[in-house]
Amino acid sequence: MAEAADFPGMTPSPARRWLRRTGVLLAGVPLLAGLLQLPSATAQAAGQGGVKETSDAGTVAVAVDSLSPSAPTDGDTLTVSGTVTNNGRQAVTGAHVDLRVGDALATRSAIERAAKQADALPADDGVPVGGKYTARFAKLTPGVAQHFSISVPVDKLDLGKNGVYPLGVALSGQTSAQQWDQVLGVQRTFLPWQADEADTRTPTTVLWPLMSTVHMTAETGSNAQQTPVFLNEDLAKEIAPGGRLDQMLTLGKQLDVTWVIDPDLLASVDAMTGSYRIRGDGDTTTAGTQQAVAKQWLDELQTAVTGKEVVALPFADPDLASLAHNGTGVAGSLSQLKEATDVAATTVETVLHVTPDTDFAWPVEGAVDPSIVKVATSAGADKVIARSDSLAETGDLSYTPSAARPIGGGTTAVVADSLLSMMFEGDLTRASASTLAVQQFLAQSLELNLQTDKQRSIVVAPQRMPTASQARALAEAVTQLQGGTWSQPQQLAAAAKAKPDPAASTKVPSRSAYPASLRKRELPRSAFEETADTQDKLDNFKVILANEARVVTPFGRAINREMSTSWRGHGTAASAFRQSVRTYLDTLTGQVKLIDKSETKLSGRSATIPVTVQNNLVQGVGHLVLRLTSTNQTRLEISGEPYAEQQITVSGGHTTTVKFSTSAKVNGQTTVIAQLYTEDGQEYGAPVTFDVKVTEITATVMLVIGGGVLLLVLAGFRMYTQRKRAAAREAGEAEEAEEAEEADEDGSDEGDRPADDPQSPAGPQDRHSEESGASAGADDPEQPSDESQDTEAASADPSGTGERVDR
Repeated sequence: MAEAADFPGMTPSPARRWLRRTGVLLAGVPLLAGLLQLPSATAQAAGQGGVKETSDAGTVAVAVDSLSPSAPTDGDTLTVSGTVTNNGRQAVTGAHVDLRVGDALATRSAIERAAKQADALPADDGVPVGGKYTARFAKLTPGVAQHFSISVPVDKLDLGKNGVYPLGVALSGQTSAQQWDQVLGVQRTFLPWQADEADTRTPTTVLWPLMSTVHMTAETGSNAQQTPVFLNEDLAKEIAPGGRLDQMLTLGKQLDVTWVIDPDLLASVDAMTGSYRIRGDGDTTTAGTQQAVAKQWLDELQTAVTGKEVVALPFADPDLASLAHNGTGVAGSLSQLKEATDVAATTVETVLHVTPDTDFAWPVEGAVDPSIVKVATSAGADKVIARSDSLAETGDLSYTPSAARPIGGGTTAVVADSLLSMMFEGDLTRASASTLAVQQFLAQSLELNLQTDKQRSIVVAPQRMPTASQARALAEAVTQLQGGTWSQPQQLAAAAKAKPDPAASTKVPSRSAYPASLRKRELPRSAFEETADTQDKLDNFKVILANEARVVTPFGRAINREMSTSWRGHGTAASAFRQSVRTYLDTLTGQVKLIDKSETKLSGRSATIPVTVQNNLVQGVGHLVLRLTSTNQTRLEISGEPYAEQQITVSGGHTTTVKFSTSAKVNGQTTVIAQLYTEDGQEYGAPVTFDVKVTEITATVMLVIGGGVLLLVLAGFRMYTQRKRAAAREAGEAEEAEEAEEADEDGSDEGDRPADDPQSPAGPQDRHSEESGASAGADDPEQPSDESQDTEAASADPSGTGERVDR
């Protein structure tokens, strides 16, 4: 970043410098006299001990816990409070804490250097204010912290013109080994001094990010409300009173800031206002109980953002750098970013009832290169929030330029100031660390304003998810800044539209310049490949659903979450989340399947084969095709083709069975494959393979069996007629004998003839018998040896659908 040159009047006047030097000399006279009275050896030993003690950066730790007011003006009284702790082995006597004001710092880099030496000895920050503006201690016991507070009118500090002054809080005393007064510990901070309202106030935009990690899974209940399932209760802890997000909300609503919101956070909290469940061990879940907390947080947020500027990032805050470096080569990855951007505005409007600005993209830590800018703007954003340590100044500007930079292609880079933006990182749980951060922030802001009379728009973009202590420190700094005399609030959209400085750098750094520390934390290419695979499976699944929104919406948002920036540095957890989404999708798609079949036997030339489709989803499915394929159509044909297809529709929680007509040509075993397809020809689910065994009885065999049965019937009928004829002959012979006997008794002439005379004419009974015999002979059935007649060919039509199929 370009630094300001030294300005006239930013250093003390010659008279002031002379007074200070004189005071230092006079203060050193008693000490010098005492040293001259010591033997030379003793003086040398004391001198060596003094050097060693000084090099320890202080045996007494001085902590400045509060400084009020942070940016004093004329007539104010400055109060400095804190603690001193003796970290040495010897007690400190005659201890006292005093304030020392150094010369004004002329550049922003000088402030930064001074901050790095906040507790280093020697304490050469100027002459102690002294007098009654000193805190005294009779004794400092090792390891014991003691409180101090000093209040001094600002006019006693002998401040010069407007500027940033180093303020040293030093503890002096003596020990038994070093029995003279010396500085044993110091803590430096900064005192911004703007006595009157500045002629030019710097418009400053502060981003207030409301974001969290991923909390919701892809799972939902099978009920009409589709009860969501959360990974854990961490989100409830964040929004509960005293939680991180609760404090962010409480602090932010008191500030004039631009709210930068991840819509996934809103969607997750909104889901908690109703019935929800928490994933437990294995497949178990427990009921969530923080509905009231979620509703209260959302209600307060709605009130806080009313009338304020709200910027919505793409849903789940996708990692733009990871996508640019590792994901663009994976088909569909950029489509995921576009979908996340499209759903962002809808989510914010639905939950908060405000219309957000979706024109901004925010890469991690504002680090950019050409590929990141290209990806960031591919989904419709035309402004990229960068940071000045990435898009740095390459010229010799003596001041910090405005945030807006045109970088080509109609895209504007909004460059946040890196020193101001990074001020509240690190551990700020201690009051002293927080106070130092606030004072350094104000010092940098004032020095920036003093660089030039040009009015410039400055943007502060802190870390995405500050801790509660970091948020409190930032809020304190912003409160002091907005109540000060050199800055004024500005919205982010206004900063982006501000007139760019023609001398400012607009060159986006090369891809090789992207920080290695950030690159090693990126999502790998394999992550985007897994996401694409899950999306393909979802696309194949949704086409069969009667109500696809029940599945597409939760899974679509879960896939967005797979690309979240919050996974950076958490590769194992990110991989586990992606796998859980895929596993659950596999579970759902597996609810629609074919029922396994055992070996099937066909007893006949034709039959039907039933195949059953099961749907265990709560909603109906359709747009499916069931295909049955014979692997040996020479042996077994299905509907006269190698395969047959039928449309499938199954209601939720039901099964349906469809039948396929088959025709067997040759006895034997054939493998048949049943497979579901979507209407666009994509395989759905696993195939079911089973064997069909054909045991067909041919027409020739049937003719032979039929002929044998006919011969048996004819033979039985012939035997019956022969027996009947023999019985008739026996009856006729008996009658003739009886008549002959009667004729002999009567003595008739005819009675002399023999009964068997061939000349005798036949009687009426004989003729009847002969006629009967002739008739019977004509009706006799053919013998097996006779020539068989032609018969009709057996019907070749397939049997009816009711034919039994043995399984």
